[in-house]
This record gives sequence, C-alpha cells and structure tokens, in this order.
Amino acid sequence: MAKKELIDQDGQADFGIFPDGVDDINYLDFDLRSTMGKSRSTLFKKLSFNQFQFISLSCEQLIIGLAIVDLKIASHCFVYVYDPQTTEFDEVSFISLLALNTCIDSTPNTGQATFRKGRNSVTINTTAKPQIRSVEVNLKSGLKISACIDESINYNPLAVCVRAGFTGFHFTQKTAALPCTGTLQWRGKKYVFEELKILASVDWSAGFMRRETFWNWGSLACTLADGRRLGLNLSAGVIETGFTENALWLDGTLYKIDMVDFQFERYGNAKATSKWRLRSNDGIINLYFEPEGKRQDKTNLIIIATNFTQHFGRYYGEITLADEVITLNGEWGFTEDHYAKW
Repeated sequence: MAKKELIDQDGQADFGIFPDGVDDINYLDFDLRSTMGKSRSTLFKKLSFNQFQFISLSCEQLIIGLAIVDLKIASHCFVYVYDPQTTEFDEVSFISLLALNTCIDSTPNTGQATFRKGRNSVTINTTAKPQIRSVEVNLKSGLKISACIDESINYNPLAVCVRAGFTGFHFTQKTAALPCTGTLQWRGKKYVFEELKILASVDWSAGFMRRETFWNWGSLACTLADGRRLGLNLSAGVIETGFTENALWLDGTLYKIDMVDFQFERYGNAKATSKWRLRSNDGIINLYFEPEGKRQDKTNLIIIATNFTQHFGRYYGEITLADEVITLNGEWGFTEDHYAKW
C-alpha cells in the first residue's frame, strides 16, 4: 500500500525508498527552517517549493521530450521532437515569470500538471483508476501530441526521498519503458505510437531542493530482441544522501543499482559526438553513450539560473544481472549535464 503522506505529524520528511510510492507530498506540513534553526513561514514554504515533471517518448524512429518546471519565481516548459532517421529537430521553450498559468499538483500518481502561454499548452493528467498518465500538447506551430502512458500493468516506480542541503528534502519518482499509445502531428505528418512501439519514461520530482545543485543523468527505454521492455534511470550529483535513484526495469520489474560514475568531456575537446562512459559500483552498468543530437540552455536570471545540455543518442555495452547479461548495441536514450540555481 502506498504511503499516504511524505511528511509526518511532527513535520519531518520520511527518508528512504517507497516500493508502493507516496500519495501526497504534503510539503506545507514540513518543518522547514533556516540554517540557524528559525522556522519558516507558510508563504516562504510556498515560494521555495520546486516541482517538475519530465516525460520522454522514444523509439528507433522518434524521440520526444517535454517538461513542466514550477520554481514559483518563474516556470519553464519545453517540448522537442527529433527524427533520428532524417535528423529533423524542432524545439519550443517558454518561460513564465511568477509561474503564471502553471500548476503542478503535489500528488505523483493523481492530479495534473499544466502550463499555458498564449496559444501554447501542455497538460499532463494522471488518474488512479485506470492508472493512466495522459499527455496533451497543443502548440501554435501546429505540433500536437496526444499520449496515454499505461501505468496499470506491473507498475513499479522508484520513489525515493533524501535530504537536500542542510534543511530541505528532495523527492523523486521515476519509471522507464512504460507502454504508450497515442499520436504526434508534426511537420505535416501523423505518427501513431502503437505502430512505432514507442515507450515512455516519467520523472516526477519535488522538494525544498538545494539552492545550487547539479546532476548527470542517463536514461533509456527500448524493446529487446526477445520482446521485453528495458528501462534505465541513472544519476549522480543530486539524489545521493543515503539513497540513490539508480534503477533498471525489465518488463516493469524494478532492479536497484548502486552509485554510477559518469565520465565525459564538458569543455575543451568536448564535441557533439564525444562518448560518455557510465559505470556502476556494483558492476551492473558498463555502458558507453554516443550523442547524435542535443538540446541545451543557458539562462541566467540572477535569482535563478540554468546551464544544461541534454543529449539524445545511442547506448552500447553490457548490463550484468545475476542470471543474464544484456548487451546494448545502439539503443536510443538520453544523457544530461545540468547545473541549476533555483
């Protein structure tokens, strides 16, 4: 049974991994204090609570990424589509000061996340019965996405909460390689997700996060030759105070992974084709990643700032489990190098 609320009656966050998830991130009940121990007001907590939801849809023929980010001072939304066969790429990105027309509910597995700006809208709606996470994107450019992510069959998200800095907490819930149906309308073409066998990955995160932070991240969702769905979520730099968010999924079954080391070139000789190496301490992950495209952003609004590069490309190497070795030979996925001040 899912944990009903993350914050207990004494105002403390429950740290750890929650196999059945958490119903509500009741952050206003958290006993948030300054570094010197002074209690923070309800208004301060409302303005300091960060939330975001990122969804990727991927297959051999198509890669889609979208996110809604609510930082209260401002909100951010982006959508991009990449065709690996033709290298066609479109991206739209919006910033809304004071997070106008932006809302993300505090419930990871129910409720909505919405962003609207002019004639552009992105909505993510999640229902408990049936367990469906639906995505609707309507942009004035004509790009439209209508997707239903099935979370009803063997759904095993990795839900974890850790300390963030001296006084805060960071909760995240990740899943990868979920079945997905729907359509994309882009550049005069209609893509049917069932025909393409697209798989979805979801990142739902919230908390009183570190004022300045960074992370490296890797993700994969693919169908193996034997028909099983394989998903990966690997990270370093943010969820590491006692627990990690590193995991893989085989047909929905969750396997936990130890700390992961990311090796790559950020400056100097770094190129779009520079390889990344990802290795886990437990020996499960030994992979190389070859970028083939990217999206990046450098935004400095003084109070908040971001500097990130998200690559999409191919994974090669081995995943060593207790009873088998899975070899990757060019499956599509993501990596990211991200600095944030929020």
